[in-house]
Amino acid sequence: MVSSHFDSDGAARMVDVSQKAITVRTATAQTVVRMQAATLQMIAEGSHKKGDVLAVARLAAIMATKQTQQLIPLCHAIPIEAVDVAFSDCLDTNSGEGLLDCRVTVRTTAKTGVEMEAMTAATIAGLTVYDMCKSVDRGMQLETVRLIEKSGGQSGDFRA
Repeated sequence: MVSSHFDSDGAARMVDVSQKAITVRTATAQTVVRMQAATLQMIAEGSHKKGDVLAVARLAAIMATKQTQQLIPLCHAIPIEAVDVAFSDCLDTNSGEGLLDCRVTVRTTAKTGVEMEAMTAATIAGLTVYDMCKSVDRGMQLETVRLIEKSGGQSGDFRA
């Protein structure tokens, strides 16, 4: 079983997971979008003229999860069995700006993990929020993209 993304000559290749055990694997990733407080309020109230920003971002995250293998060159095609997308918001007490936290949890029963799927989904959710709201707040920023936790597989569990 090959455990590297590079062969002995340094050429890129997909890791061989054929001998790995099928296990339940879960990963949760986070993206935080910073914006004006008024933009966050508009999103929370559902009053944006383009519609329900969070509903569209949720669908975008789910769709992105299923497309990760097309976006990340050496990512395995794995069955996606569940995707949960959750949003929470607050005001930054120092700046008064709005913070929208998007967390995506992806689950599968497979030979390799779903960290990349969760991180891709969380990122696309944040980009979708930006896309829908850029007409009212071009200064929005995706501040955080990170793995929060993962479980399953040979490397064991991880919690940030």
